Amino acid sequence: MGSERLKGRHPGQEEFIQAVEEMLVSMKPLFEKQGEEDYLGAFNVIAEPERVIKFRVQYPTFGPDGAELHTTTGYRVQFNSALGPYKGGLRFHPSVSESIVKFLGFEQIFKNALTNLPIGGGKGGCVFDPKGKSDSEVRMLCEHFMKGLYRHIGPNLDVPAGDIGVGGREIGYMYGEYVRLRGQPDMGVLTGKSTDFGGSKLRPEATGYGLVYITLEALKKYNHYRYLPEDRRAGVAENCFKGLKVLISGSGNVAQFAAEKVMELGGNVCSFSDSTGTLTSLKVSARSN
Repeated sequence: MGSERLKGRHPGQEEFIQAVEEMLVSMKPLFEKQGEEDYLGAFNVIAEPERVIKFRVQYPTFGPDGAELHTTTGYRVQFNSALGPYKGGLRFHPSVSESIVKFLGFEQIFKNALTNLPIGGGKGGCVFDPKGKSDSEVRMLCEHFMKGLYRHIGPNLDVPAGDIGVGGREIGYMYGEYVRLRGQPDMGVLTGKSTDFGGSKLRPEATGYGLVYITLEALKKYNHYRYLPEDRRAGVAENCFKGLKVLISGSGNVAQFAAEKVMELGGNVCSFSDSTGTLTSLKVSARSN
């Protein structure tokens, strides 16, 4: 692959370039098996986003000296629609940049393809730290963000979801603004909404529960549980974490529901973490019913 050419088209975007190069290394065995020239040509096409949308976002903050208007940047990278409408989350975090959004959108193509559903890959976000902000400040940021985005999304075009800093509250604010701007409701335009607006009942739990289920399948498929003591092997084979110590990175939506499912299956959750540090315990006992 022309890595130097990619760097020339996306100068200074180290996170994105690294993601493409790492994916290329991971897929090299497939290329060699199936015919490197054909697959490499397709990969070069996939590595270039179809569309990058960048727009101004303004929001106020309120302090003792009155309101202050802030200007930041919103992004939506519609990376690949070969399989269907773009699909991927929106991230509100100070680290968001065009490079980060491209890196996430690129990887989203492959994650979505693995579901066998007709959805493409995309990602978006805004340079914004929701920590310490009031509900009204977050709401106004979400509304202004949607003003820059609403023309570019739709159930058959691009379906954003939540990500870091964007939960059910933020999705609700954005959906409300989308309906106001469009003049009519469209329940298929955002996922992660409240069930009152067409959201799925299991949506909050799905990713965390899925992480636990796929971990169990990996343990069984690769026979890693053969290294466990005899009294614990049967538990893994029977789809449970009985007696196992489980370390979880993060403390957000995914981590919380992963922990819930681990405990439900008899495991001991021994860690959580966030941007400020890590909480660990080796004396946690599984929740009893």
